[in-house]
Amino acid sequence: MLFGVLIALIPLFIGYLIKLSNKAWLNKINQSLSLIIYLILFLMGSELAQLDDLLSHLTTIISSTLLLFICTFGLNMVFLLIFDIALPWRNTSPSNQELASRFKMILESLRICLALILGFICGLIPSSIWQYNDLSSKVILVILLVLVGIQLRSNNITLKQILINKVGMITTLTVIFSALLGGIAVSYLLSLPMHTTMAMSSGFGWYSLSGILMTEAQGPIIGSITFLNDIMRELCAIILIPSLIRRFKLTSLGICGATSMDFTLPMLQKGGGIMIVPPAIVQGFLLTLIMPILMSFLNYYF
Repeated sequence: MLFGVLIALIPLFIGYLIKLSNKAWLNKINQSLSLIIYLILFLMGSELAQLDDLLSHLTTIISSTLLLFICTFGLNMVFLLIFDIALPWRNTSPSNQELASRFKMILESLRICLALILGFICGLIPSSIWQYNDLSSKVILVILLVLVGIQLRSNNITLKQILINKVGMITTLTVIFSALLGGIAVSYLLSLPMHTTMAMSSGFGWYSLSGILMTEAQGPIIGSITFLNDIMRELCAIILIPSLIRRFKLTSLGICGATSMDFTLPMLQKGGGIMIVPPAIVQGFLLTLIMPILMSFLNYYF
């Protein structure tokens, strides 16, 4: 139990103590993170393939993922739209840039899913190597969190910048509250413990970490549902941003979740202008810090 919390906090904190300014090293960290994410998803897929009565589990995973996504992402949209309508954010620096190709970004997200599928196919092949999956996942997770901590520190985001950015704070709190509310609804619909479904709903789009944390705590079925829910968030954000960004900026920002700091940031900036960048980074930064703490807390202390 204690390991589940410490594995989320200590490596992230250690990484955050390290600040790099060398662009070459930062590029290497970015490349390493990409490789680690693919490796983690490969291991998740291979672990899923080891389940007994696999077909029935796949049916459960797909139906539960759709239900979780509808409740969490749907409530995110509802609450964010209410804020957008009641308190519209006037961006003083609108962007006239052409948005990036949605099709290209969707393909990049789907490529991530291929690592999970490849791991699943390989996991169907009998081998003694799969017995080391659990240990390998823990080691890789620690490395991932250290590198993420270094990335966060190297972005030069100060505590003052976070506390005074009202837009980023509003969207962050709205996303957290509405996602957890969706998790509570799912607990009744799926007859699962409330703390489990709330933990499943608290990935906020960080699919690589949320999937493995839930797999460690609740097993590969719950971990796979959590991962798929978060990857669907990213895909839907990519699809919806170009349609929403001109009129509903808070909604466009909020639905990105933790990815607003990295993957979806270019789309937000091109559609919403330079003024959307600080709250986007703040939201992504806060959700990236809060997510492993909240998920571990819900998994191990209820």
